[in-house]
Amino acid sequence: MIRNIAALGAGGIFGLGLAISEMVNPLKVKAFLDVAGNRDPSLILVMGGAVVVTFVAFRFILRQPKPVLAARFDLPTRRDLDRKLIGGAAVFGVGWGLVGLCPGPALSGLVYGNLESFIFVAAMLVGLAAGPRLLALFTATPSPVVAPG
Repeated sequence: MIRNIAALGAGGIFGLGLAISEMVNPLKVKAFLDVAGNRDPSLILVMGGAVVVTFVAFRFILRQPKPVLAARFDLPTRRDLDRKLIGGAAVFGVGWGLVGLCPGPALSGLVYGNLESFIFVAAMLVGLAAGPRLLALFTATPSPVVAPG
């Protein structure tokens, strides 16, 4: 129960930060990404602040023997780059650039009743459901052709 309360609190703080920084506003994000037009570079401060806080906090947290609310740290062990990772990152980046939303701000934007957020979240849920099937379709290895004997 305490883990759920902590997760709710952390998610609430994260959502509040997204709202205060206006990252839930697709127009603000698109203006940040518009390098050739009327660019608004203010979101770099938000991202830079998040990177600095994470960099410092992780140095402290990972020195602890275990997390406060878990039996062990669950850190990724893979360090290689594969086509699925690069492709997924590219799709994520293009989608973020076209729409001005990514999952965190879109979910936070639901609280405001943003139509864009509702459309984005609906599309995201369809993509999550269809993704494994599409991946299997595109990564299936063709069966070897056996010459008639």
